[in-house]
Amino acid sequence: MADAKLKIEGMSCQHCVQAVKKALGDVAGVDSTEVEIGSATVRYDNARATEKDLEAAVEKAGFSVRS
Repeated sequence: MADAKLKIEGMSCQHCVQAVKKALGDVAGVDSTEVEIGSATVRYDNARATEKDLEAAVEKAGFSVRS
């Protein structure tokens, strides 16, 4: 298992938080997520997913991930 801390731009409300939480939860291998406006902490199986997969899910939901 691995942990990733993502900094996310474009989030402004609880709807955004729920959208990101759902997008990350749909990634295969994700065990848990903690999402708040501007960031997410994700615990995932790094044999099934990569941090790039997590970033892609966030971007598909309409938000930007910054490094």
